Amino acid sequence: MSAEQIRKQQPLQQPERQKQAKVKVHKKKKWISTGEKFLYSFATTAVLAASVFLVQTSAQTDTINRDIRGLEQEIQQQESLNENLAYQVKELSNPDRILSIAKENGLNIQNAQVKQAGKINNE
Repeated sequence: MSAEQIRKQQPLQQPERQKQAKVKVHKKKKWISTGEKFLYSFATTAVLAASVFLVQTSAQTDTINRDIRGLEQEIQQQESLNENLAYQVKELSNPDRILSIAKENGLNIQNAQVKQAGKINNE
């Protein structure tokens, strides 16, 4: 080949190389990578699970507190009822009252001393 033929071939090869260089495909960089997606989804799941657990625990605590308040009210009512009954027992066990009821029913007390009954022993 002569020098002229070689020179003619060289300029032809350069535009082909330039065309090839221009044809490169530029990939767009993803905004979030796969690993980041996994981490974000894991973190979101953990936060949601913690939120559900927190709400469930607070609901159970509220229910237990309501039950406790109800039981405390029942205890107070029972204590007041017990106090009223203890007062009635003291009133009804008055010796004068017992003597008056005995006289109304026809019992005669002859020089007897009426004592208030204490504990009854069942031996």
